[in-house]
Amino acid sequence: MSRKHHHFKGAEVSCCVKYFLFGFNIIFWLLGAAFLGIGLWAWAEKGVLSNLSSITDLGGFDPVWLFIVVGGVMFILGFAGCIGALRENTFLLKFFSVFLGLIFFLELTAGILAFVFKDWIKDQLNFFINNNVKAYRDDIDLQNLIDFAQEYWSCCGAHGPDDWNLNIYFNCTELNPSRERCGVPFSCCVKDPAEDVINTQCGYDVRLQGELDRQKYIYTKGCVGQFEKWLQDNLIIVAGIFVGIALLQIFGICLAQNLVSDVKAVKANW
Repeated sequence: MSRKHHHFKGAEVSCCVKYFLFGFNIIFWLLGAAFLGIGLWAWAEKGVLSNLSSITDLGGFDPVWLFIVVGGVMFILGFAGCIGALRENTFLLKFFSVFLGLIFFLELTAGILAFVFKDWIKDQLNFFINNNVKAYRDDIDLQNLIDFAQEYWSCCGAHGPDDWNLNIYFNCTELNPSRERCGVPFSCCVKDPAEDVINTQCGYDVRLQGELDRQKYIYTKGCVGQFEKWLQDNLIIVAGIFVGIALLQIFGICLAQNLVSDVKAVKANW
């Protein structure tokens, strides 16, 4: 029997496992390349690639990092799994398994720590949101992310609208010359179903009014509380997504290890 068919004294490489693992990973490889490309394009548009020191200039979180990191990890894993399966390269297959196992372990550890240190996580979330409130006007991607979060969860600020005092454009100090003084971003505004065009000035001067009057025009609940409520309401869906991701990772590791065993068995019989 020729070596091409990888059959010698009963040992052979499973074509089903090999090409399933190849197809499984080529999708992630292409998706990773797409995410990485989008992230690098966004940085090029901002001028970050021509001045790398500007990465640290933003006081808050740059959403482009998500595309860069996630895309980079998916690209590396997809490449290792795809080429490793196609070429029956045990080094790449082992790298794929170990890397995927490490990610799974980190996810599991993060989940346990988040459950054990819930209060600490909540404090860090408050700190994270407030830092991004301060940097709201510094980066258009960050601005869009905050606007999306406030609109989606019907909230305003970390604990409430007054958190926008942290931003130099929205704070209520008398020396603030901004027209947005004592206001909030339009994403805090209660939407009027009859309006087809977004009124970006709907939050102007709204924090000069009393608490009851504010409720007519803007969301008065903080995003931390609304996010916690959303998690509780969608706990089954969120848990299902994480379990599904974990099962995919375990499945990928098992396929890679099975292929490594097959390749080793064939080589042992040569």
